[in-house]
Amino acid sequence: MSLQYGENQMPSLLPKLPSRDEGAAAFPGPPANGYTFLPWLLMGTGAAVEVAKGKVAHPLLGGLGVLAFAVLYALVAFRALDKGRRAQRSTLVLLGALAAVTYALGLGYGGVWLLFFPLLSLTCGAALRDKRLGYVIITLAASVGVISGIKTGDPWDNMTIAYGTFLSGMVIAALLSLSETVRELRDTRQELARTAVEKERLRFSRDLHDLLGHTLSVIVVKSEAARRIAPRDLDAALGQVADIESVGRQALTEIREAVTGYREGSLATELDRARSALSAAEVEPVVRQSGPPLPAQAEALLGWVVREAVTNVVRHSAASRCEIVVDGTSERVTLTVTDNGRGAPAAPAPAPRIGGNGLKGLTERLAAAGGSLTAGPAPRTGFQVSAELPVDPEDIALDAELTNAPDAR
Repeated sequence: MSLQYGENQMPSLLPKLPSRDEGAAAFPGPPANGYTFLPWLLMGTGAAVEVAKGKVAHPLLGGLGVLAFAVLYALVAFRALDKGRRAQRSTLVLLGALAAVTYALGLGYGGVWLLFFPLLSLTCGAALRDKRLGYVIITLAASVGVISGIKTGDPWDNMTIAYGTFLSGMVIAALLSLSETVRELRDTRQELARTAVEKERLRFSRDLHDLLGHTLSVIVVKSEAARRIAPRDLDAALGQVADIESVGRQALTEIREAVTGYREGSLATELDRARSALSAAEVEPVVRQSGPPLPAQAEALLGWVVREAVTNVVRHSAASRCEIVVDGTSERVTLTVTDNGRGAPAAPAPAPRIGGNGLKGLTERLAAAGGSLTAGPAPRTGFQVSAELPVDPEDIALDAELTNAPDAR
């Protein structure tokens, strides 16, 4: 049976999970219990017939030996296919007793009684799955060859029974190990698919939280501004209404992009939106930016930080001034958003406490990119959010090449 896959034949992880029936059709799993091994006991029919016809010395002793072998064989077979019971010491004790009975019958009678050795090898292959197996199987094959030589003296019979004993143990061990490996790989594949789905759900929930939280806050603030100034300046109020329409349209576009997973934020765009949202909320925006151009990933992450921090300022701070500082070097970039509002009560713990679903999600995102996010009371008054990210010069060079490259279409 071939288990090779071509590059284009390897099944995808995400679109479809294999059902139990499909997995079984691709490769049969290990036997559900030891009943699969019982038909092999028919190899001992010749010995049982000799006992029944009285063709052996001490037929009663021989009959008890056949019965003992059958019982021990069944016990070991059933325990060998149970992963928990296979590792127990009692299984090895039963296997040792089975080996003792097999050697006793083989040495005592020879002939067809030596066919019990392949059955013993079969149970060894099922019960032993470690380095001991090879030594045990080789020992069984060599010893049955020697016993056959002593009893019959036929070289062909010696080789046949020795080869059959070796092949029985090695083949069943290989098949059972391969079956368990395929089953584990199938379970791992399903677990990876479930993990991918969970990550995608988490990404979408974070994006939706950040997008809608900021957008709705801006719409509320601009609506209040329009209502406040409408009696005395209708044109300015209409300007705020136009801004509300623009924010709503942009939100629709961003939500569609978030659903497809292709949204890439721009720090410059988010800074412009922050100025507009803060001004509409009667908060003085102060924006300072320095340093070299940033790679796309760093811009996207810092854009999310600006969006979330400014949304919190507009919603909760009651501040009159908000300062946004972007300070970048060739190795790292730092973003700080500080307001002079009510701030937060000082925490007894030395480390700042990250609160809110948005800041928690941003903390995880930045940590995944090798950065960090801290939030807490500002040094003087108000609240401060600070983000730090490493900058890869190769990413900056690549972004510059893509920006300056001509259209390849």
